[in-house]
Amino acid sequence: MSLRLSMSIVGEAEAEAVRRVITEDGYLGIGKETHQFEKEVAAYLGVAEKNVVSANTGTAALTLAVDALRPANWKHAGKPRVLVPSLTFVASFQAILAAGCEPVACDVLPETGTLDLADAERRLTPEVFAVMPVHYASNPWQIEEVHAFARRHGLRVIEDAAHAFGCRHKGQKIGSFGDAVCFSFDGIKNITCGEGGLCVIFNDEEARIAADARLLSVEGDTAARFAGTRTWDPDVKRLGWRFHMSNIMAAIGRVQLGRLEAEFIPARRRLAAIYAERLANLKDVALLRQSPDDFIVPHIQVVRVLNGRKEELKAALAARDIPTGVHYKPNHLLTLFRPAAGSLPLPVTERLHGELVTLPLHPGLSDADVHGVCDVITEALG
Repeated sequence: MSLRLSMSIVGEAEAEAVRRVITEDGYLGIGKETHQFEKEVAAYLGVAEKNVVSANTGTAALTLAVDALRPANWKHAGKPRVLVPSLTFVASFQAILAAGCEPVACDVLPETGTLDLADAERRLTPEVFAVMPVHYASNPWQIEEVHAFARRHGLRVIEDAAHAFGCRHKGQKIGSFGDAVCFSFDGIKNITCGEGGLCVIFNDEEARIAADARLLSVEGDTAARFAGTRTWDPDVKRLGWRFHMSNIMAAIGRVQLGRLEAEFIPARRRLAAIYAERLANLKDVALLRQSPDDFIVPHIQVVRVLNGRKEELKAALAARDIPTGVHYKPNHLLTLFRPAAGSLPLPVTERLHGELVTLPLHPGLSDADVHGVCDVITEALG
């Protein structure tokens, strides 16, 4: 069948937007196009513009959020720590580390692949200041419970919503409420900037810190760049990074944002519904659980392949030129993030790693393509 697992859905409108920035604006760094993208995302989410901070990647957005929410007056001997599920892209862990903090790998729930709050509670120490739920496969599972857990233990919530742009919980868009919510706009996400990311930080001062930090923490430089000038008498009081989004990337993102509701969301949900219908009754396949309170815009299509048949299914799909993926190798199995001897185990995460298979999903697929993938799965496992 020769399908793509995922792909960028871009065309003439995105190319024209880039041409316009190059030939009409002439400034390719952070400027008025980036500012306009932030305004449009803020309007889409229904939040204040000052709380939206774009970045050059989703990883950068996470780093900025962790840095901005990290306590200013740290009173403990150890590093500030963040609870985070091990079943996530390494970006989540790297961002925590880059912001001068320590990730604490937590186990996940078998039916969703999202954070197990009971396990997270067992890993609490005085150094933990935040919890980072990951909306795995676009699923904001138990987000209210996560915030209640955080309030109970005096923690901040930094949502890794890289998969979840366009999703909603009880009618509220993810990114319209919380402490800090971070999105990725890389080439294959629900919308793309080519590369890019964005964080919504609801505390005004923390949002200002993040906006400065993406420009090397030069105070007030974001406002100057958006006004088309520079800060020529700067002051810097804290660590910063070169994490800003360019006008070119923002121009692509603006076009993509305009395509999201009418084009990308219906396509992704329609294709995921076909998978759900066709695979629901196969005894060796389990779909991830979703809440009726949540409106899911699926970034990836992940299934659990049970009874040790994962490699058998992958081989059957590969024989028909149908690619599969792995989301993700758990971080606690990576050399840099291996836990100390005697740490609490993560049995569910490791079991899911042996079951999860990612199937093709993107708006460039037809209904017939997805039915064809399901035919092969049914033939292999039926």
